[in-house]
Amino acid sequence: MLNKLRLRKQAQTVMGYRLDEPRPTLMLVLWAFIYVGLPLIVVSSWVDLLIQQITGNCTGFWCWF
Repeated sequence: MLNKLRLRKQAQTVMGYRLDEPRPTLMLVLWAFIYVGLPLIVVSSWVDLLIQQITGNCTGFWCWF
């Protein structure tokens, strides 16, 4: 698998024009946040709420404010 990542393909050409390599876009960042960041925030909030209900101590980042 690492060889596949290391060995890059030659740039594709269409009618003599070289196509740009795919690159991360703003939509990639948005979807990464939706699928990774948002669930992580929700799950960590639930865990903090559970710990706060059991122990009475707030352990979340927002407790500093």
